[in-house]
Amino acid sequence: MTVSLRIGTRKSDLALVQARWVQSRLQNLYPDATCELVMMQTQGDIILDVALSKIGDKGLFTKELELGLLHNQVDLAVHSLKDLPTRLPEGLVLAAITARENPADALVVNSRYREYTLATLPEGTVVGTSSLRRLAQLRHAFPHLQFKDVRGNLNTRLAKLDRGEYDALVLAVAGLERLGMAERIHEVIPAEISLHAVGQGALGIECAQANPEVVAAVAALTDPDSRDRCLAERALLRALEGGCQVPIGVCSAIEGEQLHLTGMVASLDGTQLVRDQVTGSRDRPEQVGLELAARLKSQGADEILAAIFALNRS
Repeated sequence: MTVSLRIGTRKSDLALVQARWVQSRLQNLYPDATCELVMMQTQGDIILDVALSKIGDKGLFTKELELGLLHNQVDLAVHSLKDLPTRLPEGLVLAAITARENPADALVVNSRYREYTLATLPEGTVVGTSSLRRLAQLRHAFPHLQFKDVRGNLNTRLAKLDRGEYDALVLAVAGLERLGMAERIHEVIPAEISLHAVGQGALGIECAQANPEVVAAVAALTDPDSRDRCLAERALLRALEGGCQVPIGVCSAIEGEQLHLTGMVASLDGTQLVRDQVTGSRDRPEQVGLELAARLKSQGADEILAAIFALNRS
């Protein structure tokens, strides 16, 4: 086993919590190894005054970490899997997908709105989100609400909420729980209203293919159920050629040897929404994702996506 493992991570509070968890797990597995964190800043960390959908999403939170792997500055990179593009740069591999936390979205409210649920928020309530996926689904279900982009790390977003710049926020349950802020969750939003992001709640650990010893060591952190679910979700996203600029949501579950995958594609304004489900063998998770992508396309997802891609190019 390599005597030293350099773990690449972003500098945000959440990224550091996640990287330290990986560091601890590796240290327990390989007590003779030295595991150190190497902090890096990504484009997504620097540009905070522009909506994610307007920046472009190819490696927005991952590119600098991937360059660190390719230039041998780090041995592994820890990502929130939802941020990791489905097509990796040549020479890099997804070595592990960790046990998944709750992937659902959460409603967090200003104290003035404690008596409300998402379904009962009054007309004109200002809801903050930086996700087109959340935005499209919530617009579809609650067209009477107002939506406003919000950027920054979790603490920054919550501070804006508490100052009254927003009446409510939609955030990931997993992020709030990992940072010890579960008490801020006012309501876990059901999948019937908001399907979550591909890979949400799981960590993806990326390594250089040229370092098989590290790849094998990191693979020990893989959770089989989370891996199979996320591989199906990522195959769906890859087939639809989506990312942060496209409202695509998923929900997956494993029962015995069966993998259930639900997917959704929506227009930016939420007026068009295509949703379906496929069940297949967990032994072929990517095939399940590809089958669902084909089914969604046959129901009009292609036309919705083409219109969004045309708008992005204009």
